Amino acid sequence: MNALALETGGRPSFSGATGRGLRIAVLDSGVNLGHPHICARTTGVVLDGATPGAAADDDVGHGTAVMAAIQEKCPAAEYFAVKLFGVALRATTQSLIQALEWTIEQRMDLVNLSLGTPNPEYRGELQDLVERAGRAGVVLLAARHTGSQPAYPGSLEGVISVDVDWTLPRHSFLAVEADGRTCFYASGYPRTLPGIPPSRNLNGISFAVANMTGFAARACEGLVKRTFGRVQQRLLSAADRSPHS
Repeated sequence: MNALALETGGRPSFSGATGRGLRIAVLDSGVNLGHPHICARTTGVVLDGATPGAAADDDVGHGTAVMAAIQEKCPAAEYFAVKLFGVALRATTQSLIQALEWTIEQRMDLVNLSLGTPNPEYRGELQDLVERAGRAGVVLLAARHTGSQPAYPGSLEGVISVDVDWTLPRHSFLAVEADGRTCFYASGYPRTLPGIPPSRNLNGISFAVANMTGFAARACEGLVKRTFGRVQQRLLSAADRSPHS
């Protein structure tokens, strides 16, 4: 495993970029539109025939915290909170597939998937969806692992794969070459909440994906043609070389 790139020196990646012109879908537990950290234009989406925004309220705060971590970096983008989870933070793989199909049909620019399935039975179907997304210009960012198991679609070719590094500050990211593929590492912490220590706030790989989606959205700004390869290359070229291995 070789470290390829590390954002160092405390400077934000793609300084000055705000995600203007991008449409970003966040597949999670919905959104609390009244939360002070939700600062961008945001629409709730429920894929059961309901009117967008009608029932996408976040019952647990997870989707709101994920959304807020991205919006902190890119407040000028437009966001779509696709509600997959309820209180249990669980959804069927078929619901995930339906949501991914929606993001492709709607031609989202970026899709944040702080989730995945460890079930290899769905690998082929999800790989087909990843390839469809690529042809449509939809860039997916997803968790590489769920627990100790590979997660799909995050471990598939054509997805910006993300894992967590607890030593990184939230304005930094690391890219590592593993098994012939690039995996990005980011902080597992969301935006801070006044009076709450980070260790007691929500945290985990979900927020590594969210933080990385924020960097990717900044990288996308100004790209005439946004593809998985171009976005990944821009992320790599923006980061300093790391001496770590």
